[in-house]
Amino acid sequence: MKIAIIGAGSIGGYVGVKLALAGNDVTFMVRGANLEAIKKNGMKLILEDGTELVAKDVKATNNYDEPGPQDLIILGMKAHQVEAVVDDIQKLFGPDTVVVPMQNGIPYWYFHKHGGPYEGHRIQSVDPTGRILEKINPDRVLGCVVYPASELIEPGVVVHIEGDRFPIGELDGSISERAKRVSECFIQAGFKAPILENIRSELWLKLWGNLTFNPISSLAHSTLVDICQYPLSRELAGDMMIEAQRIANKLGIEFRVPLEKRIAGAEKVGKHKTSMLQDIEAGRAPEIDALVGSVVELGRITHTATPHINTVYALVKLLAKTMDEEKGHVKLVGENDSSKH
Repeated sequence: MKIAIIGAGSIGGYVGVKLALAGNDVTFMVRGANLEAIKKNGMKLILEDGTELVAKDVKATNNYDEPGPQDLIILGMKAHQVEAVVDDIQKLFGPDTVVVPMQNGIPYWYFHKHGGPYEGHRIQSVDPTGRILEKINPDRVLGCVVYPASELIEPGVVVHIEGDRFPIGELDGSISERAKRVSECFIQAGFKAPILENIRSELWLKLWGNLTFNPISSLAHSTLVDICQYPLSRELAGDMMIEAQRIANKLGIEFRVPLEKRIAGAEKVGKHKTSMLQDIEAGRAPEIDALVGSVVELGRITHTATPHINTVYALVKLLAKTMDEEKGHVKLVGENDSSKH
């Protein structure tokens, strides 16, 4: 397959290396230090056991006129970064190009082919101008849920932490030929990529944890196990999850995992910093609206009260605003931390 990966961060880099080493024609659409590193050395992936895989034959460019039409485009950036590429990405489209967004949270396409009273509704917190929906036709999209955890440790180098599941699904629940092709492509690269008949249900299961643990960890500067074992934060997480579950139920979603089991699963991950906390510590813009703001919006349109989610959303948005204005980051520094000033 001819595959363009927009971005070569933690997930885009991880996926790109394995797809390339499986024999696919992979092009990374990147810029800056990542672009130079991949051009010079290829893209490196360090596995959990320390094994290093290097995809040297991948292409890397910031010129969307170069690659030509692709069979598959993977959106490997965060949700708030998608709008910036919607004009250029169309240069990669052929008549049958499939787009697989790999963002967390409620996606811009959520109500496309959803049916019911909300059919076609635009998620304004994710796509405020409507340009994503306009420029990336959801008919091209295969839904995808991203379960692996990885980290870009330097330009052109990604460390895989855990996980290999990328469930995919058509937005109308069908088992299409293109879904089979993409699933097989992922499986040949070493991923688990089952085709689901209800990809939205799987999205909610992942989001259930992200919308709670990400902002709480960012505000409290705590890891998953800390949040789950401290009674007050565990209670807050549970209250937020109950509110989200009520919204999902109104949209026809049933969770296949009980709430307490979902919290216990997060606790088992241990001393893991969520991606949002990592962004806060690094001074990067955190992914708030796709994870939390979208659920506030869905609560509003379904007439579901979300007082706990609203409060946490307001606080983490204010934190992000302050960081942006001060051009700073927020990180706890221990007594023995060598970076302490």
